[in-house]
Amino acid sequence: MSSASPSYRGHRYPVEVIAHCVWLYFRFPLSFREVEELMLQRGVIVSYETVRRWCATFGQVYANGLRRRRPRPGDTWHLDEMFVRINGEQKYLWRAVDQDGNVLDILVQNRRDTAAARRFFRRLLKKTRAVRRVVVADKLRSYGAAHREVMPSVEHRSHKGLNNRAENSHQPTRQRERAMKGFRSTGGAQRFLAAFSGISPHFRPRRHLMTAPGYRTEMTVRFALWDQITGAANLPTTA
Repeated sequence: MSSASPSYRGHRYPVEVIAHCVWLYFRFPLSFREVEELMLQRGVIVSYETVRRWCATFGQVYANGLRRRRPRPGDTWHLDEMFVRINGEQKYLWRAVDQDGNVLDILVQNRRDTAAARRFFRRLLKKTRAVRRVVVADKLRSYGAAHREVMPSVEHRSHKGLNNRAENSHQPTRQRERAMKGFRSTGGAQRFLAAFSGISPHFRPRRHLMTAPGYRTEMTVRFALWDQITGAANLPTTA
């Protein structure tokens, strides 16, 4: 596991400012201009275009760093797809999560047929390289056909009521889609959602299962990990 911090060579703003702006954008349903305004309130003058470039440059880097430090995925995978509007056209966002709700992968595709399911299965296997025991999906027939071809030895459970874990994981994406008034391109949606699915869940522990002190302790740990992967933890302290 690499612990090297991202390179900020050529960036004149401090690491903590860059990391904070990226955190604001991917954690909350904010626009680049709203992040600019929040930073101005704190006395930091940065343009929304600079915030956009930071999110494009470091968003996926931070998401990858968080994924590398996550525990190994569980052996029960929940798969689901939701439609998204991209430049006025209907596309499909395929998502896989484990039994703990950790996002394994996402993929934006034009269709939800067998070829699309097969493509997502193969990408998922290549990316996770984890042991899987059960795959849970709704009753979309494409899942069954692709499952028999790509991972026939894995148990496949097809039942809508069993797949609430994956369906619930769509909610932050739907909230963000509304705030952004849709996506402009398939590539742009894939890039944003790939980073978003790595960063946003990190700051969304299952709070309803925690006491207030337990939640604050957990968030303190998660913020410390964020500082580690962004490099903010390596900054010298002042007396």
